[in-house]
Amino acid sequence: MGNHLLVDRKACAGHGLCYSVAPDVLDADDQGDPVVTADPVPDDRFDEADAAVDACPERALSWERD
Repeated sequence: MGNHLLVDRKACAGHGLCYSVAPDVLDADDQGDPVVTADPVPDDRFDEADAAVDACPERALSWERD
């Protein structure tokens, strides 16, 4: 159970804002695309991850909660 951060790779334009805003939750792969490194997102990193969702100009990040 928890909060899962999803990346829509088709929508992502590779700006890199998400992993610069939330480096403890997201990183970049070899192509510069975001990769979720903390799944589920720990409670103490939720605000950081949520800021990354808000920072994405392409709206390529979203939440899935179970």
